[in-house]
Amino acid sequence: MGNSGVTLHYDGWTAQPLERTQVLDLQHLRRIEAAMQDRVSWSSSAQSDQPEALPPGWHWCWFADTFPAAELGRDGHPQRGGFLPPVELPRRMWAGGKLAFHRPLFTGESATRLSEVIAIEQKNGRSGGLVFVSLRHRLSQRGELALEETQDLVFREDPSPDAPRIEPPQAPCDAQFSRKVEPDPVWLFRYSAVTFNGHRIHYDHDYARQVEGYPSIVVHAPLIATLLADLAREASGSPALREFSFRAVSPLFCGETFTINARRKADTMVLWAAGPSGQLAMQAKAQF
Repeated sequence: MGNSGVTLHYDGWTAQPLERTQVLDLQHLRRIEAAMQDRVSWSSSAQSDQPEALPPGWHWCWFADTFPAAELGRDGHPQRGGFLPPVELPRRMWAGGKLAFHRPLFTGESATRLSEVIAIEQKNGRSGGLVFVSLRHRLSQRGELALEETQDLVFREDPSPDAPRIEPPQAPCDAQFSRKVEPDPVWLFRYSAVTFNGHRIHYDHDYARQVEGYPSIVVHAPLIATLLADLAREASGSPALREFSFRAVSPLFCGETFTINARRKADTMVLWAAGPSGQLAMQAKAQF
């Protein structure tokens, strides 16, 4: 199902590729940098009008959906049935992904992203029905492939009030490198803004609690992944990642301090995010 040219169907819907071309403009880079200031080790050069290689994960701040409000679902995401299949399960989460870096993406120049749905899988979990949707993105610039990404989404049912709480596993305790992260509402709102992400679990406290059953607004999975990739670059001393993969395990919430951690293992950096009780929130791996 992951091969190019495979046709996928779902309830009368047929997968179609989506291509977008956008300038990775310097003005938007400054907004992202302002939102991430003091949170990451990367900073732009003094020559702010010169093209710069994007650090890993920052490409997520471009190529956003720009649907009008009338075409959004209850959660603030675009209604399904266009590029994504018309999955009726209401809750959407970014479950993980894998990135292969072939060459840098440079700011100040146009880039093209070709996106495809490559797999749809329906399952039953402890919390009810699940639908997993895998996407493949290919980002090109200067006529060459720069980045290949697999993005895994999961759709699930609304939480049941009497459902038993599922305790996440504990994170490892053998980090060689570690940072504390204190997520606050302004930071999460600004990250939603620079990614043009309307998902209400990241800024609408009442919606997050009353509709989706979270105790507070949720820290974005790609934001955590970006922090882990930055820690990998800093801890390894290498500016260039070859591969980076991550998987979300349990959510992190605004106002609760968490840590991002790394440990060397041969030519690989093993990484994870741990919540305030030491629970595993995300695990990742980086290769240089």
